[in-house]
Amino acid sequence: MGISRRDFVRTTAAGAVIASTGLPSRVFAAGQKTIKVGMNIPMTGDYAPWGLPGLYGCQIVADDINAAGGVDIGGENYGIEMVSYDHGYDIEKALQGYKKMVSEDEVSMVMMLGGATVGAVMPWGERKDVFTTTLLSSDVTPETEHLLAPVESHPLYVVTGVDWLARNHPDAKTAVIVTNNDVEYGLQAAATFQAAFEVAGIEVVDMNLHGFDVTDFAPLVSSVLAKNPDIFCMATSFYTTALMEQLYHQGFKGKVISTTLDYHEEVIAKTSQEFVDGTIHQFPSFDDPRLNDAGIAFPNPNAFDAEYRKRHPNDWSAVSWEYPAIMLNWIEGAKAAGNTNSNDVLAALKANSNPSFVFGGGRWWGKELWGLDNIVVGNWPIVVIEGGKTRIKEFGSVTDWLDKHSAVLVKYMKEHGLRTVT
Repeated sequence: MGISRRDFVRTTAAGAVIASTGLPSRVFAAGQKTIKVGMNIPMTGDYAPWGLPGLYGCQIVADDINAAGGVDIGGENYGIEMVSYDHGYDIEKALQGYKKMVSEDEVSMVMMLGGATVGAVMPWGERKDVFTTTLLSSDVTPETEHLLAPVESHPLYVVTGVDWLARNHPDAKTAVIVTNNDVEYGLQAAATFQAAFEVAGIEVVDMNLHGFDVTDFAPLVSSVLAKNPDIFCMATSFYTTALMEQLYHQGFKGKVISTTLDYHEEVIAKTSQEFVDGTIHQFPSFDDPRLNDAGIAFPNPNAFDAEYRKRHPNDWSAVSWEYPAIMLNWIEGAKAAGNTNSNDVLAALKANSNPSFVFGGGRWWGKELWGLDNIVVGNWPIVVIEGGKTRIKEFGSVTDWLDKHSAVLVKYMKEHGLRTVT
């Protein structure tokens, strides 16, 4: 998950936001059948950067599919119609939007961000057999048969970044972790980074899991830097820009690793390119030439990136490509099933032991940790900022790491009081 707090959307009216997005009007051939794809996401408020950019991306992919004549499912040709609802990361609104999409709009599937909003809708969704997706793998439980995490497996993939760091910077032996203390993002990521550091032989010498009431990060950063760490880890922090500013002003010279560094141009503007260069994270720009490698399962990623930035030049985030990738995954399942019935699409996807995955190497996983193999894990990019740009250095195998070290991960999840089934 790309995490970054910023004033992404300044209006509070969802209708005003959508009216200003510049999304093209839907154009379908006369009499063409359509599939409605639902997005029950935050499009306003603090969580908007993890919702609205995904709608932009899905519309681009839907436009491409429709311009090519639609998609053949069971011998019928369908256009793709996006149906969105802004819940602003409010639980009651999320449930209201979810029920509306299914009961009134008759969507074939619903994409969601994850966390508390997913927990709120799934009891009803399971009763109605609603094909639902999340970007947080920890949302999966033994009871959520119809909930999949087919693209982002937060926080599992961060282990590959630590592995790359350890191999390429063997002198870095100590680390500190600073991140928010929420259950959904901060603690999940902190536990996973701790496990990855232990496996890599890197000692965590200090950790600060802070609340959302922090406004001055200077004393927090100075406290952990007093331990003279080689590595500063921000895990999945909501406050990467503020932390990076303090590291810059306090003269930190070590390695910085984070789940992501969305809007890193803003960080450079507030610090310097020299300082930000070398930061390790896990979310590439889609203009990266490595996304043309064999095994990448996203159509024309560089062209998608160019069109996205043409339409929405300042709004790229990690979810810009994640929601479209989920939609494409569902379409493949519907094609395999020959229809759009939730249970049939689910069965078709789960029948494939090597599911298609954006960066290759896909496999169903999750039973060992959360009780159900409804998460697709595979290869994941390790990104380093070079010359002010994010560039993929390697694709690391999440599955290989989990096969060898999942017990270490479970240990740290339990230490933080997080849910596991073992």
